[in-house]
Amino acid sequence: MRGQAMTEIKGAGVDRALSHFPKEMVAALIFGPDQGLVRERAETLIKSVVPDLKDPFLIADLDDSTLASDPARLFDEAAAISMLGGRRVVRVRGAGNGLAKLFERFLDDPAGDALIVVEGGDLARGTGLRKLFEGADNAAAIACYGDSARDLPDVIRDALRAEGLAIAPDALADAASRLGSDRGVTRRELEKLALYARGQKQISLEDVRAVLGDEAEVRAEEALDAAGQGDLKKLDLALERLWIAGTSPAAIIRMGLSHFQRLALTKSEMEKGDTLDNALRKLRPPLHFMRQAAFKAQTSIWDTQRLLEACDLLLETEALTRTTAVPAETVTARALFNIAAMARSRR
Repeated sequence: MRGQAMTEIKGAGVDRALSHFPKEMVAALIFGPDQGLVRERAETLIKSVVPDLKDPFLIADLDDSTLASDPARLFDEAAAISMLGGRRVVRVRGAGNGLAKLFERFLDDPAGDALIVVEGGDLARGTGLRKLFEGADNAAAIACYGDSARDLPDVIRDALRAEGLAIAPDALADAASRLGSDRGVTRRELEKLALYARGQKQISLEDVRAVLGDEAEVRAEEALDAAGQGDLKKLDLALERLWIAGTSPAAIIRMGLSHFQRLALTKSEMEKGDTLDNALRKLRPPLHFMRQAAFKAQTSIWDTQRLLEACDLLLETEALTRTTAVPAETVTARALFNIAAMARSRR
């Protein structure tokens, strides 16, 4: 039976409610604009009853369209008894207001002892499913909004602590400024950050910018400079970080072509009698001052003909990634290591 008691769970009470869900509650509606958080909280609640989310005997996984075409399925699954014992969970994904009448009948006269976990979208207040669950005395409604600036640092710290990592204060502030639109996206980005920092004790600001920010371009330049100087160890590390950060191999190839073309142009100007510094000043866009030392070192290793061969190799690699099913990361790495080998043979 439904009563007047409000069962909307908010704020700090959500985490406790999910891990210690009241036994008198037969169902929970988890909804909101942050669908990553909806999924995370639904799975936390399910795990409080069935630890294995893939247990086919204890979890029935349904969706809105299934129940819309077969409403009796909700009652059948809720009343079903597991052959191996234990309380069951009926998970309903993508539930919309079209199921409000069905759940009204169910909450008025629940079947069995299964826990019903309903995942909804951004449901408007005072309508359909949300109104029903918020007004029920045997069900709960939990809204999921994007992490606030106050909550996000705790989410980041907790996720990294679980991986055995601390994070510097400036790195935490920078990471928080880049995350928070969706809990699922935030989790995936933090997983990448933790993988990137594997072997470290603390994550630095540089680590955050390398994985979550524009530093991916800087890392790509590091890889290209390492290839151009024949530094295999540095190249291997730079590529590993680029893959972890999710940098596109196509972007690295295009940057590589630009890099070795600029080297070839510089060498061509020098072969005409210009000085190295004058040749560098002619580059457009100008070479960043932080890369000048590495770039100058490469001009002493390469000649124009070999630089053109490096460009041909990158063009062939680009064609391979576009016309075949070969893994793009693999062939891109192979091309850069071959270029590094060419550089080592010239030293």
